[in-house]
Amino acid sequence: MTKIICLIDDDPIYQIITKKIIQKSEKASKILSFVNGAEAIDGLIGLIHKPDEFPDIILLDIEMPIMDGWHFMERFEKIKAMFPKETAIYIVSSSIASSDKEKSKTYKGILGYFTKPIAFQDVLEIAKANGGH
Repeated sequence: MTKIICLIDDDPIYQIITKKIIQKSEKASKILSFVNGAEAIDGLIGLIHKPDEFPDIILLDIEMPIMDGWHFMERFEKIKAMFPKETAIYIVSSSIASSDKEKSKTYKGILGYFTKPIAFQDVLEIAKANGGH
């Protein structure tokens, strides 16, 4: 079963590489992308009445301008009840700080933490953990 995967990351080169990895995995029917948390929140709110287009999985960077990953999570947690389905969120960050990994565990919605760059095997693991084959 393929999923709608959403990338939230401000690095355009990383986005291109990650999209290619996701496409190669054949686990995504659609890939959404946003360059910061604020743009992502607006985009997700715009999909409230489109459950067939709402992401199943979000790959979230921490360090971004305008709205970083932590502020995105705070906002997402407050409004997630209005979204049409549950979304699995994974942090994908260049940060190897244990404090960031520990902080990610304080959010119920964050299911895992991956260090950049995300690998093909990581995408397969995330898809499998969320009902993929």
